[in-house]
Amino acid sequence: MIPLLLQLSDPHFGTERPEVCAALRRLAQTERPRLLLLSGDLTQRARPAQFAAARAFADSLGIARQVVLPGNHDLPLFHLPLRLFAPYARYHRAFGTAHDSLTDLDGLRLIGLDSTRRWRHSDGELSAAQIAQTARHLQDAPPGALRVVALHHPLAVNRATEKHNRVRGHREAIVRWREAGADLVLGGHIHLPSVRRLTDRGRTLWAVQAGTAVSHRTRRDAGNSVNLIRAGRQHGVRIASVERWDYRPADDRFELAALSALPLND
Repeated sequence: MIPLLLQLSDPHFGTERPEVCAALRRLAQTERPRLLLLSGDLTQRARPAQFAAARAFADSLGIARQVVLPGNHDLPLFHLPLRLFAPYARYHRAFGTAHDSLTDLDGLRLIGLDSTRRWRHSDGELSAAQIAQTARHLQDAPPGALRVVALHHPLAVNRATEKHNRVRGHREAIVRWREAGADLVLGGHIHLPSVRRLTDRGRTLWAVQAGTAVSHRTRRDAGNSVNLIRAGRQHGVRIASVERWDYRPADDRFELAALSALPLND
C-alpha cells in the first residue's frame, strides 16, 4: 500500500536535532507519501527564525501536498502585545492563513482543525461549530474514503496522568464524529505516540497520537518518531495501517517500530 499520509508532530524548531532532521528527509524520500500533515508545535517559542526553519524543513521533505496546523507553542508566550492582538501573525507569514481545512486526495478525506486558543496558551478547545462542521464533512466524504480528523491536542490518551491534556470538547467530538463515520483522529501535543480504540454501539473510532518528530524534548520512554498511514483492505475488511517510525541513533535512521492494522467501519 502506498503511504497516503506522513504525520509529523511537535518538531519544536529551535530545539531540533539536525541529525534527526536529516534522517527524516531520507525517510520521506524513500517512502514518498502523498501528503504531509504537520500537527502543531512547529516552533518552540513562535519566533520568526523558528518559523522560517520549520517552513524550510517542511519544503525540504519534497511532499507537494501539505496540511499545517498550529500548536500552542506557535502562539507567542513572552511577547504579550503580540500574544493578545496578533497571536497568529508569525504563523500566517510562514504557513498561510488557513486554520481549519478540508483536503481530498487519493481516497483520503482529511479534516484539519485548529484546537489552539489565544486565551489559553497550553489548553486546547474545540468549538461546537467546529465539531458540527466536522461531522458534516465526515458524512459527505466520498464513498470508501479514509476519513481522518487531525488537530494538535489529543482527543483521547492512554495514560491517566495525561487526561488533563485532552482537548476541551473531546467527549462531544468523540460521540459526534464516530457516529458521522470518522475512521481516525490524529493528534500530538504530549510527545507520546499511541493508538487507542474508541468503540460504542458497534462503531469504532481510532485515536492516533504522534510523538515529537525531531526535537530533543522527548519523553523518557518515547524518543523521536513519526507516523506513516496507509489504507486498503485485508480479508475483505477496510483497514488503516498506522506505522510508527522511530529514530534509532545507533543506525542514524528512522526504522519501523510498530505496525497497527486497524479495522474500520464499513
